[in-house]
Amino acid sequence: MRLTFPEKFFFGTSTAAVQVETAFEHDWQGIKCRDGHVFDQTTDHELRLEEDVNIIATLAPNYRMSLMWSKLQREPYGAFDEPTRLHYHTLLKSLKARGVSIMMVLHHFSNPLWFAKRSGWEKEENIPLWIDYARRVIDEYGQYVSYWNTFNEPNVYASFGWLTGFFPPFKINPLAAGKVVINMGKAHDQVYDYLKSRFPHHPVGISHNCAVFAAENILGWFPARLSDWWFMDYVPQYFEKVDFFGMSYYGRISHDPLPITYLNHPQKIKDLGRKHDDIWEYYPEGLRTCLDRYWNKYKKPIIITENGVCDESDFLRLQAIQDYAAIIHQAIHDGIDIQGYYHWSTWDNVEWHLGPSMRFGLYQTDPKTRNRFMKPSGALYASLAHSKKITVQQYQEVAI
Repeated sequence: MRLTFPEKFFFGTSTAAVQVETAFEHDWQGIKCRDGHVFDQTTDHELRLEEDVNIIATLAPNYRMSLMWSKLQREPYGAFDEPTRLHYHTLLKSLKARGVSIMMVLHHFSNPLWFAKRSGWEKEENIPLWIDYARRVIDEYGQYVSYWNTFNEPNVYASFGWLTGFFPPFKINPLAAGKVVINMGKAHDQVYDYLKSRFPHHPVGISHNCAVFAAENILGWFPARLSDWWFMDYVPQYFEKVDFFGMSYYGRISHDPLPITYLNHPQKIKDLGRKHDDIWEYYPEGLRTCLDRYWNKYKKPIIITENGVCDESDFLRLQAIQDYAAIIHQAIHDGIDIQGYYHWSTWDNVEWHLGPSMRFGLYQTDPKTRNRFMKPSGALYASLAHSKKITVQQYQEVAI
């Protein structure tokens, strides 16, 4: 089956600065990940600009990225650090020279230590600190940016930071999680207004993490419903001032009553006969479920800001590129205004609290040398991203 995407539809890849650059005085620095890796040196992106720009441009003509807040602004309301300011100009100029269109993410899960020590997003009085940073980024680098993404997955950020304790500040406090979401929503609205005043024709949106929450039995019904309400309804309502609805999708999460993932319950996933990657149940049909849900709710253009699989073998990734392309193509045909798609991620990086052993990249990153090597999935995706055409075929069944 040969698929051809509309001329205006775009493909890209995505990274986050903290996951690819060496740590600098942020709230993830020094944290021991699940696989034993200490969050410090990641992929040496800041040392490999020419190589990485070539990789980015080779894979796709669009790139979703962020800057390291802690390295750029080293004190509250401070001017940008000069070497860092110039470094990011070099990166962005190089990307534009290669014809790469940029989506800039203003907050991607991490904060400077000076912000975290003030209780970060838990306190409304800290909102102006981030607003100041965001305005400086907009003024300094707005000339290079085509799309803006204020916050990356605030539902994940609040959940993992204050409900499960997986992310800094490693708390279990549902009331604080709610405050974090509300404060981020207020900050988003203010920065949206500023962006539209500075760049009125540049689309501004949010990146919302989507999942299909299911129940395996009666015990799982309420937890699944509660997770769905929090993730899919409660948090998005604070980020509705947008030009596009950005969504990421990775899989289905069943409950019995606790969440079932391959990462934590591999035998359960196998016993259920479910396809999976190295973390989650593999359920590409869920992307269409989420697309329908938010298109019907908001009727705003949709950009898929992250999608991919955690797959060390790369076999599933080859199939997933096909599967997700077919689902998106059909959704567009059915009238959903999907404008673009960013694959996560450009190269293997440090997967937050799980560490670098969890691999999402289209390029492999050697854990010792940090050298990059294109995977077969990278070649396949590059062909799709540049031609907007793909022949869907079966690569390999996922091991179960």
